[in-house]
Amino acid sequence: MKKGIHPKLYDAVVKCACGATYTVKSTKKEFRVDVCSACHPFYTGKTTTSAIKGRAEKFKEKYGTEY
Repeated sequence: MKKGIHPKLYDAVVKCACGATYTVKSTKKEFRVDVCSACHPFYTGKTTTSAIKGRAEKFKEKYGTEY
């Protein structure tokens, strides 16, 4: 590999809005994110059933008939 053409690699700190912090390797020293795996509804299991339902189920529930 050529010397002097690669960016420096830092131990970056990722800070979430929920307060969780993670350490990763990156060319930036700090990141701020809105959601992480500790607070995202998909990973925490706090999703509502309306977010999971498909289009067909929503249609059947709304109109009560099948076409």
